[in-house]
Formats: sequence, structure tokens, C-alpha cells
Amino acid sequence: MPSGLGQLALPNLHGTPQDTADLRRFLIWVPDPRGHRGRRYPMLPLLCAAAAAVLAGARSLVAIGEWTTDAPPSVLGDLGFPPDPLTGIRAVPHPATIRRLLQRLDGDALDAAIGAYLRARTTPPQPSEPPSKSALRAISVDGKTVRGSRTRTTTAIQLLAAMDHHGVVLAQRQIASKSNEIPAFQPLLDAIDLTGSVLTGDALHTQHGHGAYLRKRGAHYLAIVKKNRPGLYAQVRKLPWVEIPLDHHTRDKAHHRDEIRRLKVAAFRHLDYPGALQALQVVRWRRDLSTGKLTIERVYLITSLNVYDATPAELAAWIRGHWGIENLLHHVRDRTFREDDSKIRTGALPRTMASLRNLAISVFRQNGKTNIAAALRHTSRDHTRPLRALGLT
Repeated sequence: MPSGLGQLALPNLHGTPQDTADLRRFLIWVPDPRGHRGRRYPMLPLLCAAAAAVLAGARSLVAIGEWTTDAPPSVLGDLGFPPDPLTGIRAVPHPATIRRLLQRLDGDALDAAIGAYLRARTTPPQPSEPPSKSALRAISVDGKTVRGSRTRTTTAIQLLAAMDHHGVVLAQRQIASKSNEIPAFQPLLDAIDLTGSVLTGDALHTQHGHGAYLRKRGAHYLAIVKKNRPGLYAQVRKLPWVEIPLDHHTRDKAHHRDEIRRLKVAAFRHLDYPGALQALQVVRWRRDLSTGKLTIERVYLITSLNVYDATPAELAAWIRGHWGIENLLHHVRDRTFREDDSKIRTGALPRTMASLRNLAISVFRQNGKTNIAAALRHTSRDHTRPLRALGLT
């Protein structure tokens, strides 16, 4: 298991996005796992080449090697590959050189550097966002199993990620092989400034320790309550919801179904959870337009937000936006980058490739790209485009 995120001392960089857009300023803090003897290429150009290749659509180590081999001399110079002192020619590393480096990297250190780089960039406001009375930043926490990483002797690698609701990955951590997401929750968020944020997660993370930790860090939460917390679930479910007026409702028609979502909010200060001030009930009515089948689902939540912190419309948007981590991150890695079909299993390679994919997806989202597949195709047509996106030129 790699070392913890907190062991990497990243610089405290501030300034405009242009001042902190150079990926090298963050990757330089990733330790080089190679021995001092026989290093022909510096680590930083190799890492930058791998990151740029993934931004250009490389799905595998072979594709990363091919992109680097095809790079013109000017691009190799921007990446930092040194010229030969006699001929001036910049030698191209063999794909095996990049592979050996990536499979030995400290995954926590790489994720910390990538997360710090993405947090230093500015996410532009989305034109479709409704006006907000609060300045809270919504962050989703959810895990994913990298299925292609399973071997005969080891289980598949599990990764826990924190992503803002714009689709930018702020942090990622590998879950221990004989553990689950719960112990990794707090170490994952230790690297992020949570002040003025609202955290959303699934019912697994509705833990007293998590709630107390978030309030201590200056963050709010929207926590789903299910039967894995029987006492709290019974307390919330038995509230007089029939008598509570409707606060917000929406109706959408998409994906061959008609959906109505109704939200009720009740201020309640005696909930058995740290800092909980309100309980919520969400009722989802879904009708399949092809079969006519109707399903009704009730979901209960609790939050540390009071009635003055956020409107019912904002609460509804954050609840629904939590599942964006599935659509904006996990689904893209599976479908666009074919992550679950990958056969990469050696060393830290599965996690390293996942981290580079997070970087590519997040940079595109921060640059206003909504179609990641189209963004990859556009970037792949010019070797200088991924370098400009990463601030390497």
C-alpha cells in the first residue's frame, strides 16, 4: 500500500490560474522510485509525456509510448527531454521506460500532486447553473472498483474519489485490500480545504465520526439515511411527513421515462447525528414510457444546513448532483477510456492510469468541455494541444 497523502509536502501555491497552471510545478514533488544509477531520462518529462498522451486519448501504455515516439522535437523540448550535448538531438524514451516508471510510482503522492494542481486551477461558472443564495461548494465522495486490475492472487483495486459537482476530481485514495471506504473517508478529505463546502455521499458514509469530522473542518453535509442506521432511519421516517408542506418539485422527461421528484424539508434539532438541523424526504415517481411501469421510491436524508443556508431548490440540486460522480467520472473512465476492459495489473499501474484519466477528465471539465470523447479527439489531432491544456508550453 502506498504512503499516505499527508506524507507528501506540497507547496502552498497561490495566485491566478495562469500562475499555477504548469503541471510540472506539482509533479516535481512526486518522489522518483528509480535508483540513481542508469537514469537516462529525468522523471518529470516522462510523467508529463504520459499525462499529455492520456489527454490526447491514449487508453493504454502502448498508446502512451506511441504518442511520445511520434512527438516532434519541439514538443519533446517543451516536455523537458534534454538534447544530446553533441548532436542536439532529443532522444525518445522506449515505451518500456515509461512503463517501468509508472508501475513503481507512489500512487498517493501522484494523486496528491494531481489534486493540488486541479485545485489550483479555476473552474469557470457553468451557464446552466441557477442563481444561488449560498456560496457553498458541493463535493461528492464515492468509490469505484477497477475491475480489470484483479489478478489470481489479489482482489481488484478500489479507489475512493472526491469530486466537485462540476466534474473536477479534487482527491483520490486507494482503499486497503481488506478494508472498505469508511476508514479512507477522512484521510481522503484531509488534503482538501473543506471550508464553505457541502459534502454528499451514499448511505455507507452516514457515520457519526464522518459527521463530526466534517463539522470540525467547517463543512456541511447531506447524508442519506437508510436501514444500515436503524435508529436514525426510524427517527427520520416517523416524522409527520404527510403534514409537512411540499417545498420543491421537478418533472423531467428523458431516457424513455417520465420522472417527478418531490422534496420536503423539516427543521428538527433532536436528530441522533452530529450537527444535524434538518431532515429531508425525497419521493421519486418514475414511469417507463415504453412499458408504462410506475415505480415510487422514498429517500430520507439529514443535513447540517439550516433553513437560511440553502434553498429547497439548492438542496434538491445537490442531492441529484451527487450521482454526477457516476456519470461525469466513473462512467467516462469506463466507457470513453475503457478502464474496466484494461488488462493492466502490474504494480501501481492500474491506479496510476486511473489518476491520469482523472487528470484528463478534470482539465477538460475546467476548460468548459462537456463531451469528453469529442475533447479527446480534438486534442489528439495536434501534439501541442495537450501541452497547452496542462500549461507545459
